[in-house]
Amino acid sequence: MTLSISFAKQEKKGADTIAVGIFEKGKLSKAAQFLNDSQRNCIKKCLKNHPNFKGKNGDMLSLAHCGDNHGHIVLFGLGKSASKKSDLNTTSFENIGGKLFDALKKSGSQSVNIQLDGIEGDKNTTAADIASHLALGLKLKSYNFDKYKTIKSDDKPTQLGKVNIVTAAHSKAKTLFKTQDAVSEGVFFARNLVNEPPNELHPESYAKLIEKELKPLGVEVEILDEKKMTKMGFKALLSVGQGSIRESRAVIMRWNGAKTKIKKNAKNPIAFVGKGVTFDTGGISLKPGAGMDLMKMDMGGSAAVVGLMKAIAGRKAKANVIGIVGLVENMPSDRAYRPGDIIGSLSGKTIEVLNTDAEGRLVLADALTYVQDTYKPGVVIDLATLTGAIMVALGAEYCGTFVNDNKLWDQLKSASENTGEKFWRMPLDAAYRKEVESEVADLKNLGNSSYGGACTAAGFLEHFVKDSTKWAHIDIAGTAWWNSEKATTPKGGTGFPVRALNDLIAQHYEKK
Repeated sequence: MTLSISFAKQEKKGADTIAVGIFEKGKLSKAAQFLNDSQRNCIKKCLKNHPNFKGKNGDMLSLAHCGDNHGHIVLFGLGKSASKKSDLNTTSFENIGGKLFDALKKSGSQSVNIQLDGIEGDKNTTAADIASHLALGLKLKSYNFDKYKTIKSDDKPTQLGKVNIVTAAHSKAKTLFKTQDAVSEGVFFARNLVNEPPNELHPESYAKLIEKELKPLGVEVEILDEKKMTKMGFKALLSVGQGSIRESRAVIMRWNGAKTKIKKNAKNPIAFVGKGVTFDTGGISLKPGAGMDLMKMDMGGSAAVVGLMKAIAGRKAKANVIGIVGLVENMPSDRAYRPGDIIGSLSGKTIEVLNTDAEGRLVLADALTYVQDTYKPGVVIDLATLTGAIMVALGAEYCGTFVNDNKLWDQLKSASENTGEKFWRMPLDAAYRKEVESEVADLKNLGNSSYGGACTAAGFLEHFVKDSTKWAHIDIAGTAWWNSEKATTPKGGTGFPVRALNDLIAQHYEKK
């Protein structure tokens, strides 16, 4: 069931649940003024019987059959009293929204009025911000990938379908959420792509799906098949995919939102490049069998780029944005590339292959070269589930971000803070670039040791970035897939960092 979210000045009749905020020490928010005496008394009694509910930020308490008029009341914690300065920002309210969705779902609610009047955020967070971001949290957590389940509809549990957010700032909140909702659809598309099984999502089907999804939104989509790429010289990308019966693809997406049409060889503001290895066995350098099923998510970088293109098209961003994804399947076979091979690349540089499981950087190398040579963007950002080393360093909380320009890093950091999608700056150094130079070819696809693998991978990619190009490499190996759910993100594909990159475009690369 699709979650329907509305904003209104008053509560809607017929809802089976009320949700109302409560501060620490049991103090109800001003929004509770609409409750009748029976409901207030019920809440006070229940709070005494639930000492573990402290009213802290994110705490939830579901009260069944509490007082008159409504079957359920759900209390959501707001932290310290409104009489003190609030430290709740937009991310706080998104997290509250996500946790509230879980509480409403668990309580069996089908429709709810959420009372927000009188709730305050920090000095930068308006009433409309509170309502729209709480709604965004609800929407993001409502995601569910059940495409391949065969359970009959009659057997499915009751689902939350309608949410009405009650606030005096309903008109402004509705306008803000319209944009946020379009971005959430981009996040959902990225999540869907990562969650798809590899027998269904392979390079050819993936390319067709991108075209089907984005062209109706006004995105220009160009698909390069193997014949075209061979003629053009995508030697590194094609080497990775040659072991698979599935042909490789590259997909170029153009969003002309700044009214001036994107042209080849024209200076355009920003381009995104995504690694799309739809399944990664490691090739001849075969991965261990345990956990290999998760290698369907090795196209998470491409999913983020495609989801971002859907997000900006959905909200009609006034920016020119280019996206390119290299789509391959890395399989072992009699045709597969081998350790010890020396392969070419679109840039003309030769590459010694030391390990066929260091394949993502080869795909990105050709895509980086193509987008720079063809469109001359001033800024290029690549995204990839590139290294296990970045997961050793940062786990699943932050993604490693390598940036060759301080201003671009400041912009990315701001976007990270605005959305809660966490970036951590990692070092780019001449030593890492030097380490991937080969004695028998121009480059090699591994460094000299098992340490600093994320940094030497970035150093390899830097060889394919032109001196005049501002560039960021974002390694999302730890953040593209989560094994446990978080406030606004279920298990599985996360859609990270569609929201942060959308914010980056909106704040710094969009015509005002």
